Amino acid sequence: MMAARDSAKVAAGLGSASGVKLDAAVIAALPKGCRVLAAADHGVSQWGKTQRLDAELADGTRRRYFLKTVHNSRNSTSNKNNATAAPATATATAIDGEAVVCGEYESMRAIRAVVPDFAPAPVAWGTYRSDAGAHFILSAFRDMAPAVPTSAVGPSPTTAPSDNAMPSPERFAARLAALHEGSEPPPAGRFGFHVRTGAGVLPQHVAPWEDSWEVFFARSLRQSLDLEAARRAAAGRTPWGSKMDALAALLFDRVIPRLLRPLESNGRSVRPALVHGDLWHANTGVDAHTGESLVFDACSFYAHNEYEFGQWRPACNRFDKRYLDAYHQLVAKSEPVKDYDGRLDLYKLKFNTHVAALFVEDESLHEQMMNDIRDLVERYGNEDDMQEDEEEEESSIYESRSPSSGNNELEFRQAFSLLCRTNL
Repeated sequence: MMAARDSAKVAAGLGSASGVKLDAAVIAALPKGCRVLAAADHGVSQWGKTQRLDAELADGTRRRYFLKTVHNSRNSTSNKNNATAAPATATATAIDGEAVVCGEYESMRAIRAVVPDFAPAPVAWGTYRSDAGAHFILSAFRDMAPAVPTSAVGPSPTTAPSDNAMPSPERFAARLAALHEGSEPPPAGRFGFHVRTGAGVLPQHVAPWEDSWEVFFARSLRQSLDLEAARRAAAGRTPWGSKMDALAALLFDRVIPRLLRPLESNGRSVRPALVHGDLWHANTGVDAHTGESLVFDACSFYAHNEYEFGQWRPACNRFDKRYLDAYHQLVAKSEPVKDYDGRLDLYKLKFNTHVAALFVEDESLHEQMMNDIRDLVERYGNEDDMQEDEEEEESSIYESRSPSSGNNELEFRQAFSLLCRTNL
Protein backbone atom coordinates (compact mmCIF):
# COMPACT_ATOMS: atom_id res chain seq x y z
CA MET A 1 0.00 0.00 0.00
CA MET A 2 1.23 3.51 -0.79
CA ALA A 3 2.15 5.62 2.22
CA ALA A 4 0.15 8.81 2.80
CA ARG A 5 3.09 11.03 1.93
CA ASP A 6 3.62 9.13 -1.35
CA SER A 7 -0.07 9.58 -2.23
CA ALA A 8 0.36 13.30 -1.78
CA LYS A 9 3.37 13.28 -4.10
CA VAL A 10 1.49 11.46 -6.85
CA ALA A 11 -1.41 13.89 -6.53
CA ALA A 12 1.11 16.69 -7.00
CA GLY A 13 2.67 14.93 -9.97
CA LEU A 14 5.70 13.61 -8.12
CA GLY A 15 6.48 9.96 -7.64
CA SER A 16 8.98 7.65 -6.06
CA ALA A 17 10.06 4.28 -7.40
CA SER A 18 12.19 2.53 -4.81
CA GLY A 19 13.49 5.86 -3.56
CA VAL A 20 14.29 7.27 -7.02
CA LYS A 21 12.32 10.48 -7.61
CA LEU A 22 10.61 10.59 -10.97
CA ASP A 23 7.54 12.35 -12.26
CA ALA A 24 4.39 10.32 -11.76
CA ALA A 25 3.70 10.30 -15.51
CA VAL A 26 7.06 8.65 -16.17
CA ILE A 27 6.42 6.02 -13.49
CA ALA A 28 2.99 5.32 -14.99
CA ALA A 29 4.61 4.77 -18.41
CA LEU A 30 6.85 1.98 -17.06
CA PRO A 31 5.66 -1.65 -17.02
CA LYS A 32 3.30 -2.51 -14.19
CA GLY A 33 5.18 -3.61 -11.08
CA CYS A 34 8.46 -2.14 -12.34
CA ARG A 35 10.86 -0.79 -9.70
CA VAL A 36 13.34 1.91 -10.70
CA LEU A 37 16.61 1.17 -8.93
CA ALA A 38 18.64 4.13 -10.17
CA ALA A 39 18.40 7.18 -12.41
CA ALA A 40 21.53 8.89 -13.69
CA ASP A 41 22.27 11.61 -16.24
CA HIS A 42 23.41 10.03 -19.48
CA GLY A 43 24.68 11.59 -22.68
CA VAL A 44 24.40 15.19 -23.81
CA SER A 45 21.42 16.93 -25.37
CA GLN A 46 21.29 20.48 -26.68
CA TRP A 47 17.59 20.66 -25.95
CA GLY A 48 16.74 18.74 -22.81
CA LYS A 49 17.71 16.43 -19.99
CA THR A 50 18.69 12.83 -20.76
CA GLN A 51 18.88 9.99 -18.22
CA ARG A 52 19.39 6.26 -17.97
CA LEU A 53 16.96 4.43 -15.70
CA ASP A 54 17.99 1.10 -14.19
CA ALA A 55 14.88 -0.91 -13.37
CA GLU A 56 13.65 -4.29 -12.20
CA LEU A 57 10.49 -5.75 -13.69
CA ALA A 58 7.84 -7.54 -11.67
CA ASP A 59 9.35 -10.92 -12.56
CA GLY A 60 12.81 -9.85 -11.37
CA THR A 61 14.24 -9.17 -14.84
CA ARG A 62 16.62 -6.20 -14.98
CA ARG A 63 15.97 -3.65 -17.68
CA ARG A 64 17.30 -0.21 -18.60
CA TYR A 65 15.46 2.70 -20.14
CA PHE A 66 16.43 5.98 -21.75
CA LEU A 67 14.47 9.05 -20.61
CA LYS A 68 14.58 12.39 -22.43
CA THR A 69 12.74 15.45 -21.12
CA VAL A 70 12.13 18.59 -23.19
CA HIS A 71 10.59 21.79 -21.82
CA ASN A 72 8.41 24.23 -23.71
CA SER A 73 9.64 27.75 -24.12
CA ARG A 74 7.44 30.22 -22.25
CA ASN A 75 5.43 31.41 -25.26
CA SER A 76 4.64 28.00 -26.77
CA THR A 77 1.17 26.51 -26.81
CA SER A 78 0.00 22.94 -27.29
CA ASN A 79 -2.30 21.90 -30.11
CA LYS A 80 -2.38 18.20 -29.20
CA ASN A 81 0.10 17.49 -31.96
CA ASN A 82 -2.36 17.62 -34.82
CA ALA A 83 -0.14 17.62 -37.89
CA THR A 84 -2.59 19.81 -39.80
CA ALA A 85 -2.55 22.48 -37.09
CA ALA A 86 0.66 24.15 -38.25
CA PRO A 87 1.59 27.10 -36.03
CA ALA A 88 1.92 30.60 -37.40
CA THR A 89 5.44 31.87 -37.97
CA ALA A 90 5.39 34.08 -34.89
CA THR A 91 4.51 31.22 -32.56
CA ALA A 92 6.62 28.74 -34.54
CA THR A 93 9.73 30.34 -33.06
CA ALA A 94 8.81 28.79 -29.71
CA ILE A 95 9.91 25.40 -28.45
CA ASP A 96 7.02 22.95 -28.38
CA GLY A 97 8.28 20.05 -26.29
CA GLU A 98 5.14 18.01 -26.92
CA ALA A 99 5.66 18.05 -30.69
CA VAL A 100 9.34 17.13 -30.24
CA VAL A 101 8.79 14.06 -28.07
CA CYS A 102 5.60 12.85 -29.77
CA GLY A 103 7.20 13.32 -33.19
CA GLU A 104 10.29 11.39 -32.13
CA TYR A 105 8.17 8.60 -30.64
CA GLU A 106 6.10 8.21 -33.82
CA SER A 107 9.24 8.47 -35.98
CA MET A 108 11.02 5.69 -34.10
CA ARG A 109 7.90 3.52 -34.27
CA ALA A 110 7.72 4.05 -38.04
CA ILE A 111 11.41 3.22 -38.53
CA ARG A 112 11.16 0.05 -36.47
CA ALA A 113 8.08 -1.04 -38.40
CA VAL A 114 10.32 -1.23 -41.49
CA VAL A 115 13.73 -2.22 -40.04
CA PRO A 116 12.94 -3.54 -36.54
CA ASP A 117 16.36 -3.29 -34.92
CA PHE A 118 17.54 -0.08 -36.60
CA ALA A 119 16.36 2.13 -33.71
CA PRO A 120 15.84 1.74 -29.95
CA ALA A 121 12.29 0.66 -29.15
CA PRO A 122 10.12 3.61 -28.02
CA VAL A 123 8.07 2.84 -24.92
CA ALA A 124 5.95 5.92 -24.28
CA TRP A 125 5.77 9.68 -24.48
CA GLY A 126 3.82 12.08 -22.30
CA THR A 127 3.61 15.25 -20.25
CA TYR A 128 4.78 15.59 -16.68
CA ARG A 129 2.03 15.75 -14.10
CA SER A 130 4.14 18.08 -11.98
CA ASP A 131 4.92 20.46 -14.87
CA ALA A 132 2.59 20.88 -17.85
CA GLY A 133 5.45 22.47 -19.81
CA ALA A 134 7.71 19.41 -19.51
CA HIS A 135 7.36 16.50 -21.93
CA PHE A 136 9.20 13.19 -22.09
CA ILE A 137 9.94 10.22 -24.30
CA LEU A 138 10.86 6.88 -22.78
CA SER A 139 12.63 4.23 -24.84
CA ALA A 140 14.70 1.09 -24.44
CA PHE A 141 18.33 1.77 -23.52
CA ARG A 142 20.98 0.53 -25.96
CA ASP A 143 24.67 0.37 -25.13
CA MET A 144 26.66 2.15 -27.83
CA ALA A 145 30.18 1.21 -28.88
CA PRO A 146 32.60 4.03 -27.98
CA ALA A 147 34.13 6.25 -30.61
CA VAL A 148 37.52 5.43 -32.04
CA PRO A 149 40.04 8.04 -33.23
CA THR A 150 38.75 9.71 -36.38
CA SER A 151 41.81 8.67 -38.37
CA ALA A 152 40.76 5.06 -37.93
CA VAL A 153 37.40 5.53 -39.66
CA GLY A 154 38.05 8.20 -42.23
CA PRO A 155 40.41 10.83 -43.59
CA SER A 156 38.90 13.79 -41.77
CA PRO A 157 41.04 15.10 -38.86
CA THR A 158 38.07 16.65 -37.11
CA THR A 159 36.64 15.42 -33.86
CA ALA A 160 33.03 14.30 -33.97
CA PRO A 161 30.63 15.83 -31.43
CA SER A 162 29.63 12.32 -30.40
CA ASP A 163 31.10 9.66 -28.16
CA ASN A 164 29.64 6.91 -30.35
CA ALA A 165 31.54 4.83 -32.88
CA MET A 166 30.88 5.45 -36.57
CA PRO A 167 28.98 2.60 -38.23
CA SER A 168 30.44 0.59 -41.08
CA PRO A 169 29.62 2.24 -44.44
CA GLU A 170 28.39 -1.03 -45.97
CA ARG A 171 26.33 -2.20 -43.01
CA PHE A 172 24.86 1.22 -42.37
CA ALA A 173 24.03 1.75 -46.04
CA ALA A 174 22.30 -1.64 -46.16
CA ARG A 175 20.01 -0.71 -43.27
CA LEU A 176 19.30 2.77 -44.57
CA ALA A 177 18.51 1.41 -48.03
CA ALA A 178 16.18 -1.14 -46.42
CA LEU A 179 14.40 1.70 -44.62
CA HIS A 180 13.98 3.82 -47.74
CA GLU A 181 13.09 0.98 -50.09
CA GLY A 182 11.06 -1.07 -47.64
CA SER A 183 8.80 1.65 -46.28
CA GLU A 184 5.27 1.47 -47.62
CA PRO A 185 4.20 4.84 -49.02
CA PRO A 186 1.34 6.43 -47.09
CA PRO A 187 -2.19 6.45 -48.51
CA ALA A 188 -2.26 7.90 -52.03
CA GLY A 189 1.55 7.93 -52.04
CA ARG A 190 1.87 11.41 -50.64
CA PHE A 191 4.66 13.35 -48.93
CA GLY A 192 4.40 14.38 -45.25
CA PHE A 193 3.77 12.76 -41.88
CA HIS A 194 0.78 12.08 -39.67
CA VAL A 195 1.98 14.07 -36.61
CA ARG A 196 4.00 17.23 -36.13
CA THR A 197 7.73 16.70 -35.71
CA GLY A 198 10.58 18.90 -34.55
CA ALA A 199 14.13 18.96 -35.93
CA GLY A 200 16.13 19.93 -32.89
CA VAL A 201 13.39 21.73 -31.00
CA LEU A 202 11.93 23.74 -33.87
CA PRO A 203 9.05 22.62 -36.08
CA GLN A 204 9.61 21.23 -39.54
CA HIS A 205 7.08 21.12 -42.34
CA VAL A 206 5.20 17.81 -42.52
CA ALA A 207 1.61 18.87 -43.31
CA PRO A 208 -0.59 19.08 -45.23
CA TRP A 209 0.02 15.91 -47.20
CA GLU A 210 1.19 16.73 -50.70
CA ASP A 211 1.20 14.79 -53.98
CA SER A 212 4.16 16.65 -55.51
CA TRP A 213 7.65 16.45 -54.03
CA GLU A 214 8.55 19.79 -55.62
CA VAL A 215 5.62 21.51 -53.94
CA PHE A 216 6.21 19.80 -50.61
CA PHE A 217 9.91 20.67 -50.53
CA ALA A 218 9.30 24.29 -51.55
CA ARG A 219 6.85 24.68 -48.67
CA SER A 220 9.29 23.03 -46.28
CA LEU A 221 12.15 25.31 -47.30
CA ARG A 222 9.90 28.38 -47.14
CA GLN A 223 8.92 27.52 -43.57
CA SER A 224 12.56 27.14 -42.56
CA LEU A 225 13.56 30.44 -44.17
CA ASP A 226 10.64 32.25 -42.54
CA LEU A 227 11.54 30.67 -39.22
CA GLU A 228 15.17 31.78 -39.51
CA ALA A 229 14.09 35.33 -40.35
CA ALA A 230 11.58 35.43 -37.47
CA ARG A 231 14.07 34.14 -34.93
CA ARG A 232 16.72 36.59 -36.15
CA ALA A 233 14.26 39.43 -35.69
CA ALA A 234 13.31 38.20 -32.21
CA ALA A 235 17.01 38.06 -31.29
CA GLY A 236 17.64 41.60 -32.58
CA ARG A 237 19.82 40.41 -35.47
CA THR A 238 20.18 42.29 -38.76
CA PRO A 239 17.23 41.46 -41.04
CA TRP A 240 17.69 39.94 -44.46
CA GLY A 241 17.19 43.02 -46.61
CA SER A 242 15.69 43.45 -50.08
CA LYS A 243 18.67 42.04 -51.99
CA MET A 244 18.54 38.77 -50.10
CA ASP A 245 14.79 38.65 -50.69
CA ALA A 246 15.50 38.98 -54.42
CA LEU A 247 17.86 36.00 -54.33
CA ALA A 248 15.33 33.98 -52.36
CA ALA A 249 12.71 34.76 -55.02
CA LEU A 250 15.03 33.35 -57.69
CA LEU A 251 15.55 30.31 -55.52
CA PHE A 252 11.83 29.52 -55.50
CA ASP A 253 10.97 30.72 -59.00
CA ARG A 254 13.86 29.09 -60.83
CA VAL A 255 16.21 26.91 -58.80
CA ILE A 256 13.66 24.60 -57.18
CA PRO A 257 11.70 24.01 -60.41
CA ARG A 258 14.98 23.52 -62.32
CA LEU A 259 16.26 20.83 -59.93
CA LEU A 260 13.11 19.09 -58.67
CA ARG A 261 10.53 19.30 -61.45
CA PRO A 262 12.45 16.93 -63.76
CA LEU A 263 12.11 14.23 -61.07
CA GLU A 264 8.36 14.24 -61.76
CA SER A 265 8.39 14.79 -65.55
CA ASN A 266 8.56 12.62 -68.68
CA GLY A 267 6.91 9.71 -66.95
CA ARG A 268 9.20 9.87 -63.90
CA SER A 269 7.92 10.04 -60.36
CA VAL A 270 9.29 10.23 -56.83
CA ARG A 271 8.28 7.35 -54.60
CA PRO A 272 7.73 8.66 -51.05
CA ALA A 273 10.29 7.01 -48.75
CA LEU A 274 10.37 7.13 -44.97
CA VAL A 275 13.43 9.17 -43.98
CA HIS A 276 15.08 9.66 -40.59
CA GLY A 277 14.91 13.42 -41.14
CA ASP A 278 18.01 14.53 -39.24
CA LEU A 279 20.58 11.89 -40.12
CA TRP A 280 23.89 13.42 -39.20
CA HIS A 281 26.54 11.22 -37.64
CA ALA A 282 25.84 12.23 -34.03
CA ASN A 283 22.36 10.69 -34.36
CA THR A 284 23.82 7.28 -35.16
CA GLY A 285 25.83 4.65 -33.34
CA VAL A 286 26.82 1.01 -33.19
CA ASP A 287 25.20 -1.43 -30.76
CA ALA A 288 27.98 -2.52 -28.40
CA HIS A 289 26.59 -6.06 -28.18
CA THR A 290 25.46 -6.82 -31.73
CA GLY A 291 27.75 -4.55 -33.77
CA GLU A 292 24.77 -3.39 -35.80
CA SER A 293 24.10 0.20 -36.83
CA LEU A 294 21.58 2.27 -34.89
CA VAL A 295 19.79 5.57 -35.43
CA PHE A 296 17.95 7.73 -32.91
CA ASP A 297 16.58 11.28 -32.42
CA ALA A 298 14.52 10.87 -35.59
CA CYS A 299 12.07 13.44 -36.99
CA SER A 300 10.75 11.36 -39.84
CA PHE A 301 8.42 12.00 -42.75
CA TYR A 302 7.86 10.66 -46.27
CA ALA A 303 10.22 12.33 -48.72
CA HIS A 304 12.49 11.84 -51.71
CA ASN A 305 15.06 9.36 -50.41
CA GLU A 306 17.95 11.58 -51.53
CA TYR A 307 16.73 14.31 -49.18
CA GLU A 308 18.42 12.33 -46.39
CA PHE A 309 21.83 13.09 -47.90
CA GLY A 310 21.52 16.87 -47.78
CA GLN A 311 22.53 16.48 -44.14
CA TRP A 312 25.69 14.69 -45.29
CA ARG A 313 26.96 17.60 -47.39
CA PRO A 314 28.24 20.01 -44.71
CA ALA A 315 31.96 19.60 -44.02
CA CYS A 316 31.37 19.00 -40.30
CA ASN A 317 29.53 15.75 -40.99
CA ARG A 318 31.39 12.44 -41.07
CA PHE A 319 29.20 10.53 -43.48
CA ASP A 320 31.70 10.77 -46.32
CA LYS A 321 31.77 9.50 -49.89
CA ARG A 322 32.18 5.89 -48.76
CA TYR A 323 28.70 5.92 -47.25
CA LEU A 324 27.09 7.40 -50.35
CA ASP A 325 28.91 4.97 -52.61
CA ALA A 326 27.82 2.02 -50.46
CA TYR A 327 24.20 3.26 -50.52
CA HIS A 328 24.14 3.75 -54.26
CA GLN A 329 25.47 0.25 -54.79
CA LEU A 330 22.04 -0.75 -53.49
CA VAL A 331 19.80 2.13 -54.58
CA ALA A 332 20.35 3.95 -57.86
CA LYS A 333 20.52 7.72 -58.04
CA SER A 334 17.30 9.31 -59.21
CA GLU A 335 16.98 10.43 -62.80
CA PRO A 336 18.11 12.78 -64.17
CA VAL A 337 21.44 11.76 -62.63
CA LYS A 338 23.14 14.89 -63.99
CA ASP A 339 21.17 16.91 -61.41
CA TYR A 340 22.17 14.70 -58.47
CA ASP A 341 24.80 17.04 -57.00
CA GLY A 342 22.57 20.06 -57.43
CA ARG A 343 19.67 18.31 -55.73
CA LEU A 344 21.81 17.36 -52.75
CA ASP A 345 23.10 20.94 -52.47
CA LEU A 346 19.50 22.17 -52.51
CA TYR A 347 18.62 19.70 -49.76
CA LYS A 348 21.72 20.81 -47.86
CA LEU A 349 20.35 24.37 -47.89
CA LYS A 350 17.23 23.14 -46.10
CA PHE A 351 19.31 21.63 -43.28
CA ASN A 352 21.66 24.60 -43.05
CA THR A 353 18.71 26.99 -42.89
CA HIS A 354 17.15 25.05 -40.03
CA VAL A 355 20.47 24.99 -38.15
CA ALA A 356 20.81 28.76 -38.65
CA ALA A 357 17.33 29.16 -37.14
CA LEU A 358 18.25 26.97 -34.18
CA PHE A 359 21.44 28.90 -33.39
CA VAL A 360 20.67 32.49 -34.38
CA GLU A 361 23.44 33.77 -32.12
CA ASP A 362 26.04 32.21 -34.45
CA GLU A 363 26.33 34.61 -37.37
CA SER A 364 28.56 32.20 -39.31
CA LEU A 365 25.60 29.84 -39.72
CA HIS A 366 23.52 32.64 -41.24
CA GLU A 367 26.39 33.43 -43.62
CA GLN A 368 26.66 29.77 -44.55
CA MET A 369 22.97 29.70 -45.41
CA MET A 370 23.23 32.86 -47.54
CA ASN A 371 26.28 31.50 -49.36
CA ASP A 372 24.32 28.33 -50.15
CA ILE A 373 21.53 30.43 -51.68
CA ARG A 374 23.98 32.50 -53.71
CA ASP A 375 25.69 29.38 -54.99
CA LEU A 376 22.46 27.69 -56.04
CA VAL A 377 21.12 30.81 -57.75
CA GLU A 378 24.38 31.32 -59.64
CA ARG A 379 24.44 27.70 -60.82
CA TYR A 380 20.76 27.12 -61.54
CA GLY A 381 18.97 30.47 -61.50
CA ASN A 382 19.46 31.46 -65.13
CA GLU A 383 16.22 31.01 -67.07
CA ASP A 384 18.22 30.34 -70.25
CA ASP A 385 19.66 27.27 -68.52
CA MET A 386 16.12 26.16 -67.69
CA GLN A 387 15.15 26.37 -71.34
CA GLU A 388 18.22 24.44 -72.46
CA ASP A 389 17.35 21.73 -69.97
CA GLU A 390 13.77 21.71 -71.28
CA GLU A 391 15.07 21.01 -74.80
CA GLU A 392 17.36 18.25 -73.55
CA GLU A 393 14.49 16.61 -71.71
CA GLU A 394 12.05 17.15 -74.64
CA SER A 395 9.56 18.24 -72.04
CA SER A 396 7.02 21.04 -71.89
CA ILE A 397 7.20 21.41 -68.12
CA TYR A 398 8.43 24.99 -68.34
CA GLU A 399 6.16 26.19 -71.16
CA SER A 400 4.06 28.15 -68.71
CA ARG A 401 7.11 30.25 -67.88
CA SER A 402 7.61 32.55 -70.84
CA PRO A 403 11.17 33.92 -71.00
CA SER A 404 11.61 37.64 -70.75
CA SER A 405 13.31 39.06 -73.81
CA GLY A 406 16.34 40.50 -72.04
CA ASN A 407 17.03 37.67 -69.70
CA ASN A 408 20.09 36.25 -71.43
CA GLU A 409 23.03 34.72 -69.61
CA LEU A 410 25.17 37.87 -69.64
CA GLU A 411 22.42 40.00 -68.12
CA PHE A 412 21.70 37.34 -65.54
CA ARG A 413 25.38 37.15 -64.51
CA GLN A 414 25.59 40.93 -64.27
CA ALA A 415 22.45 41.14 -62.13
CA PHE A 416 23.60 38.27 -59.94
CA SER A 417 27.03 39.85 -59.49
CA LEU A 418 25.40 43.13 -58.41
CA LEU A 419 23.26 41.34 -55.84
CA CYS A 420 26.24 39.51 -54.40
CA ARG A 421 28.37 42.64 -54.14
CA THR A 422 25.66 44.34 -52.10
CA ASN A 423 25.67 43.89 -48.34
CA LEU A 424 22.76 41.50 -47.81
